This record gives sequence, structure tokens and C-alpha cells, in this order.
Amino acid sequence: MSAGDILSPAPAPASVAQGAVSRFAGSLRSFVVKLADEPLGMFGFAVLLVLVIVAILAPWIAPYSATSQDLTQALQPPSFAHWAGTDEFGRDILSRLIYGTRITIQTVLAVSLIIGPVGLLIGIVAGFVGGRTDAILMRATDVVLSFPSLILALAFAAALGAGLNTAIIAISLTGWPPIARLARAETLIVRNTDYVAAARLYGASRTRLLLLYIAPMCIPSVVVRLTLNMAGIILTAAALGFLGLGAQPPAPEWGAMISNGRKFMLDNWWVAVMPGLAILITSLAFNLVGDTLRDILDPRHAR
Repeated sequence: MSAGDILSPAPAPASVAQGAVSRFAGSLRSFVVKLADEPLGMFGFAVLLVLVIVAILAPWIAPYSATSQDLTQALQPPSFAHWAGTDEFGRDILSRLIYGTRITIQTVLAVSLIIGPVGLLIGIVAGFVGGRTDAILMRATDVVLSFPSLILALAFAAALGAGLNTAIIAISLTGWPPIARLARAETLIVRNTDYVAAARLYGASRTRLLLLYIAPMCIPSVVVRLTLNMAGIILTAAALGFLGLGAQPPAPEWGAMISNGRKFMLDNWWVAVMPGLAILITSLAFNLVGDTLRDILDPRHAR
């Protein structure tokens, strides 16, 4: 290879789409290289990947039905036939945990898809427009933040009625303020940058500035915050299920499984401990992933 070949520029992309694909591939390679230096992050991503696969393939990998009852097998301890034991109705706990993964992933994704865009939009509008709009939006955010999120979610769930969709709405109504405050703080910095000022001089509208210049710069921080919040979402959903305000029986929701098994804790510990371990491992995985994403995407937190 000659010196001219080394110094020659890379070929220009043939189209905008090809350029976007090339940039995405480069960013993905960089992300994988940085992730390789984070063993705990890799463990978190591996656990989440397994959970997603389990949720998708639940009907094929679950050894038993999640709802079928067999009272002759009630409260069987963990064994080769039932790896996590059975509950008071003879239902296989492992199978119920596997199907419960679907409910947990559905809840986390639904809440994140709601509070992410809502919090981002409120935050960038408040930070960019400023003045009275900023004051009104931030005071509304402060009002929601002034209540403990779990208590507020319980109030909304009780008012709207028990059910999985109700739990998702209740958690979403209490989960957007931290995202909004983070997006506002990022917007206050980004709006004063040179490239935003140049775009404004070229006649870019406020909507264009918000959506094309400011929002993309806030998205990485919002994604990291959402990932860190997912553990809290799981715990809140489990608390609602524990109190009977989440997914209703016979749905295998992990919080409801703990609630049903608490009266057997002394003699049949596995009925409540197994779903508790599932919540612990899943929450830990999301925390590890969120911490790793923060280190990778935000150079201010680089080790």
C-alpha cells in the first residue's frame, strides 16, 4: 500500500441513506468496542437479551402451562420436575416466571415509550422558549415531583381501576418529570451553542430548531436516564401488582406472585422467593446497563 493510498480520503457515500447507514455502523462498532471494556455492562446486556428471548419464546420454553391448576401438586418444593417448585394451586412457578417476563418487558417498554417522548418534549420546550412557558411547565413538574412516585401511582391506579393497562398509565403519569428536568437542563446548554445560533441566522424556525438541532443532542442523556429508571418502573409495577392494582389473576405477574406467596413464607419459601429473585435480577441488569450507557455515551462520566 502506497503513501498516497493511506492519505487518500474515504470514498464519499453514494446517497444520504448510505451515509446514514455508514455513520450508524461506525457508531455501533465504537459502542461495541467501549462495551468490551465494561464487564458488568456486558453482563447486564446479556441478562436483558436472555429476558427478551425468554419473553418471545415463552410458549415454547415453558415446561408447563402458566395457568393450569393441579391441586395434587400444590406447594411442591423445587425438584427436577418443578425447578422452582409449585404454588398453592399446583401451578409450576418457573413457567409462571417465564410468562411473567412478557408482562414485565411489556410494562417497561410501554412506560418508557410514553414518558420518554413526553418528558423530552416538555423539557426542550421549557428550556428553549423560557419565560412564562418555562415557569408554567416546571411548576407543573415540581407539583408531580413533590409527591412520592409510588404513592401517586397507587392513587392513579386506584382511581382508574385495577389492570395492567391502568398500571402502565399510572406509572407513566408519575415517571415523566425527571426526564423533563433533564431535557430542560440539556436544552439550556445546547440552545446557546454556535451551530444553533447559525441555524437561527439562516432562518430556521423554532420547530425546526427544536426537532432537528436541540432534541437530538438531548436524546442520549434521556436514553441513559430511561434505562436507569427502568429498574424503578419494574419495582413500581411489582408494588402495584402486590397490592392487587396491576395485572389481574390468573396473569403471572411477579408482584402478584409475591403477594400470593407471602402467607407461605415460613413453610414454603419458594412461592414468594422465586418471583422476588426474578425482580432482583432484572432490576440489577437494568441498573448495570444504565450505568454502562452513562459511561459510554456521556464523556463527563468516563472512567
